[in-house]
Amino acid sequence: MATEEIIQRVSFLRKELDRLNHEYYVLNSPTADDFVYDRLMAELAELEQRNPELQSPDSPTVRVGSDIIREFVQVKHRYPMLSLSNTYSKEEIEEFDARIRKETGTDDIEYVCELKFDGTAVGLTYRNGVLAQAVTRGDGEQGDDVTANVRTIRSVPLRLQGTDYPEEFEIRGEVVMPLSSFERLNGEREEKNQTPFANPRNAAAGTLKMQDSAEVAKRGLDCCFYFLLSENPPFDTHFDNLQKAASWGFKVSPNMRICRSIDDILQFLNQWDTERKNLPYDTDGAVIKVNSLALQNRMGLRAKSPRWAVAYKFKAEQAYTLLLSIDYQVGRTGAITPVANLQPVQLAGTTVRRASLHNAEQIELHDIRTGDTVIVEKGGEIIPKIVGVDKTRRPAGSEPTTYADTCPVCGTKLVKPAGEAKHYCPNDSGCAPQILGKIEHFVSRRAMNIEGIGEETADLMFEEGLIRNIADIYDLTKDRIVGLERMGSRSADNIIEGINKSKETPFPRVLFALGIRYVGETTAKKIALAFRSLDAIRNASAEELLLVDEVGDRIAQSVTQYFADSGNIAIIERLKAAGLKFELDAGDVEMLSDKLQGKSIVVSGNFSRPRDELKQLIEKHGGKNAAGVTSNTDYLIAGDKMGPAKLQKAEKLGIKIISESEFMKMINEPS
Repeated sequence: MATEEIIQRVSFLRKELDRLNHEYYVLNSPTADDFVYDRLMAELAELEQRNPELQSPDSPTVRVGSDIIREFVQVKHRYPMLSLSNTYSKEEIEEFDARIRKETGTDDIEYVCELKFDGTAVGLTYRNGVLAQAVTRGDGEQGDDVTANVRTIRSVPLRLQGTDYPEEFEIRGEVVMPLSSFERLNGEREEKNQTPFANPRNAAAGTLKMQDSAEVAKRGLDCCFYFLLSENPPFDTHFDNLQKAASWGFKVSPNMRICRSIDDILQFLNQWDTERKNLPYDTDGAVIKVNSLALQNRMGLRAKSPRWAVAYKFKAEQAYTLLLSIDYQVGRTGAITPVANLQPVQLAGTTVRRASLHNAEQIELHDIRTGDTVIVEKGGEIIPKIVGVDKTRRPAGSEPTTYADTCPVCGTKLVKPAGEAKHYCPNDSGCAPQILGKIEHFVSRRAMNIEGIGEETADLMFEEGLIRNIADIYDLTKDRIVGLERMGSRSADNIIEGINKSKETPFPRVLFALGIRYVGETTAKKIALAFRSLDAIRNASAEELLLVDEVGDRIAQSVTQYFADSGNIAIIERLKAAGLKFELDAGDVEMLSDKLQGKSIVVSGNFSRPRDELKQLIEKHGGKNAAGVTSNTDYLIAGDKMGPAKLQKAEKLGIKIISESEFMKMINEPS
């Protein structure tokens, strides 16, 4: 047991380190150098290691993270985590203001103008002054529990200052990657021949979802807070609540301003459209919120956004620089993306060296050539791209760009499918970037979710020859994994456990994980529910696939081509032998009845409930959703403003047309 002297020393060290963290990461006014800080942290870590009973989740030592791999748990938001409607002009701001005044019936409106951080949103719950949980936005209704990773962000208080905070509350913030951290991280990735992140926002989002919080701690994330949610907030205005949150230790933007007129708002927007270039992180706009919480509550919410707030997006920034050369990158699906290598130029706070050229059509449209002075644009949500050429500076003897006709990696002749803008390398089973991309997709969280095999580990396993396709994953052994660089016994055990656990992944996600071109997560689920097993999908014709809701010609053709490839079939047979699920379990679809068994039903028009809800009911009663009316259709559920073509075709074919209420009676559900 720890002595009283050790307990007091640990308490002192924690308070002192919390103070130094707050000064450095929140106030930007450190009073101690790194040597002093590191010495205190090392002492605390040693005392906690020798006295495990003193370890605590709010200790400053958790900032370094852990290498324990775990699954992200889905958590339902107590308050919906909505997005914001966007505006782009003075006129739209004026319309927003006019609507607010009309709906509230008063001209006495205060707004709070804030900078819009370009990162990833999180909601943090505090209980009795201690961080209890951190959850991502997710779909607005529920998100991922990323508490362990958020604890490593040094601007996030683990224990609050003072005593005047609510017993329980939630505070929303934006996790961002400072430009300095972004430049350092991309430099490290390029040294390792890894693909650099497109922008700081993508880097922040990707880092927050890493399964190794020790690695998260190294990447230098930051967090700025912008909204307090509580049953008993300290004040009745948004601005005052954030100022109070700052006194508890939260990093709140010092650039907020109360505005009482359109002119005040426009002055704020004009000021920061210029000054944002001097900020240490990306911001892609500003947010304008009604200050009064009573008025916020009175105005309420739309389905996806609050009625009392709006985002204003700054115009994309541009710069001129030289196009030095063009590279061609190969994606997971074989898609070829031309990338411009540029003379380094400062743009939106970062040094831009590469920019997307999208495809051959865009290069031809702008007549982009090596040696040109090009116009590079960086919007708030996109990778830098070339949008034009200053042809007055074009060097003499310049030649038009000849687009690549063979794969830059494997040398296979490229193809360009009719109706598509991109070229593709068709050698999907022998082109290294495609193989690796398929492996990375297969193990990803939304697919098989194999814990311990992230992008970097998958790359390493591929480079070392441990895996050459997705089926090889299930042949891995602990002995082979331990031989990898930086891979210890515990990490190897976790990977093997993750691989075995993935065998319980439901069939719809397994189908998505196969990486069939154009078959996304939602489409995979619809196809799986329609055919019930992989064998049925494999034997389905393109015409039968087209009957599935949202499956068009391109998807149907891609699926049939995938199963016509003997190499794909060989991999699937190995995956079957490994024990993966290739048919629906009873629990995959919560069946309510078999009243619609074997029935093909088309839903069209507007209804009293969301259309997806009707489609779910069809599936839960044994029916199959179809996208279009054919001779095989059994029912057309017709709503308001449905397309006349479907109605005419159904009448011509003699398909039974029913209303929403008739359908509900058919399945014995209340109308």
